[in-house]
Amino acid sequence: MESEVPRSVALRSNRRGGREKKVSNFVFSWCFGGDSDDQDGFFSPGKVPADYPIKLVWKRGFVRLVFVAGIVWMLLILIVLLFHVWSCQSSYDFFSAICNKESKVYGLLNTWGFVQQQHRCPIPVVDDPNKIVIPEGKTSDSIITRLSYITDDDEPLNNGSSSPLFGGHISWAEREESFKIKPSMKVHCGFIRNGGAEMDPNDIEYVKKCRFVVASGIFDGYDVPHQPSNISHRSKELFCFLMVVDEVSLEFIKENTTIRTDSKGGQWVGIWRLIPLKNPPYDEPRRNGKVPKILTHRLFPQAQYSIWIDGKMELIVDPLLLLERYLWRGENTFAIAQHKHHRNVYEEADANKRRKRYARPLIDLHMKIYRYEGIEPWSTKSGTISDVPEGAVIIREHTALSNLFSCLWFNEVHLFTPRDQLSFGYVVHKLGVKPFKHFMFPNCEYNSLFVLHPHTREHSSKVEWVKSLSEFKGKGSSMKESRGGLGLWTPYPGDLSSVVLPKVVRTSKAG
Repeated sequence: MESEVPRSVALRSNRRGGREKKVSNFVFSWCFGGDSDDQDGFFSPGKVPADYPIKLVWKRGFVRLVFVAGIVWMLLILIVLLFHVWSCQSSYDFFSAICNKESKVYGLLNTWGFVQQQHRCPIPVVDDPNKIVIPEGKTSDSIITRLSYITDDDEPLNNGSSSPLFGGHISWAEREESFKIKPSMKVHCGFIRNGGAEMDPNDIEYVKKCRFVVASGIFDGYDVPHQPSNISHRSKELFCFLMVVDEVSLEFIKENTTIRTDSKGGQWVGIWRLIPLKNPPYDEPRRNGKVPKILTHRLFPQAQYSIWIDGKMELIVDPLLLLERYLWRGENTFAIAQHKHHRNVYEEADANKRRKRYARPLIDLHMKIYRYEGIEPWSTKSGTISDVPEGAVIIREHTALSNLFSCLWFNEVHLFTPRDQLSFGYVVHKLGVKPFKHFMFPNCEYNSLFVLHPHTREHSSKVEWVKSLSEFKGKGSSMKESRGGLGLWTPYPGDLSSVVLPKVVRTSKAG
């Protein structure tokens, strides 16, 4: 019995040694391509060269060196990327100046979600607006050389009792044809004769001198003009500050602020020249507000550059700095901010329904048309930073291509829902990402451009609470707009019944 104990211990020792030998042989053969037990192989005792120990040490050291160098290199890349992200979000001016938010690396990291979204961040503007060199001339129109507009509504009127539509009766065929870029184009772009939104002759004469424009608008008495701050003397001399208002808002402003009237009849509130529009073209105030916002080049045709800012905002950055930062520095003609939460238009549509921005079934119908026409949910392969903008600030040079985009964008707002953020990405993709070069700047910069003031009252209408198309029948027919959104009530030349909207994953509480 005692003799069996040492024997079993010896057997276990032999088995362990065999396993260790097999493992070492496998590692040896994998690293150096031979078999340590092969007496006839390269490493057999009779064939081992004299300098073999040195070569073995060098081979092992080289493998380890390459392995360690690879790890160090990957760590360095990771550290650089992390520093890049950190510097872009740093509150220290020195480090934030190092950041290049327009680089492909930053864009890729932002797309992948590695960049934490800030509410506000420093805007990389030049120090002094007086040192900015304004480009001579204008950007050449190499893609579209001639752009003109349809000014008469060809649709027959009902016994002459109806007035023409401001945006015109756009057929489905005309709509599709308008997206085909040609050197010479004629498109619908609002301002159909006798369609509404008329400007006073004194104001028409005044805006003829305006080459640089800061424009804003107030409709249905939601706001009063907010005076911009940090405006240089040079910009005050260079820019026209034009506040477009409807008649209801003009009366509201008169009751709540002081209006100064000049010798030629012009009405002023501080730096803002009020531009009243008579005969609102639409029933829906929000749709009326899209006229000066999107069709700035039509209201002020002599303007070469324009900056649009919503009426509830107080601009706190010199407008000349904005043109240099967002247009001239990158040779852009159109700049708009990225949406803070959404890149996917179907996500934005879902948020609009949740927040009751318009009738839910009409938003769904709008999106079904886009889905039927091939608009995919945004992805990193879409070729754009985002399909959804923050439309409260728009910076433009009024080139032919930029103007065409604005016309087609407005036509979508005229035909469908007044939620312009839903149609922006559609127009970009229909025109083509490459022809229409535009700059979507970071949302945190957008939030650093202004101070946001609350509306004097919240907008609300019955149509925003509609949950079913059946609610528009009978007594509910009065909720239908009579002059806008008619594309939602015109038979579509395609079968939308089989269209299934993409599933939306709600990534944020905010809309």
